[in-house]
Amino acid sequence: MKLLPVTVALLALFLVASYQDLAVAAAADGAAAVPDSVCDGKCKKRCSQKVAGRCMGLCKMCCGRCAGCVPSGPFASKDECPCYRDMKSPKSGRPKCP
Repeated sequence: MKLLPVTVALLALFLVASYQDLAVAAAADGAAAVPDSVCDGKCKKRCSQKVAGRCMGLCKMCCGRCAGCVPSGPFASKDECPCYRDMKSPKSGRPKCP
């Protein structure tokens, strides 16, 4: 009789852990939507030293695809966000994100 509550508790713990793994995997695939306000603020900071129109458009696109990851300032290293760093233009092969 004492094994039943322990078995149920372990089963519940296993199910919760499995659900968390699925949620993390979905977020990594870009399935989780990033609020526009998150990307707006980060891209304003990133593009503060550049012509805003083109920089902001590309930055917001990259931010959305990279789950809200944008380097922290206008001169910050792209290594802070590997997804942002590794996104390339399909035509030229040059970096897509400012």
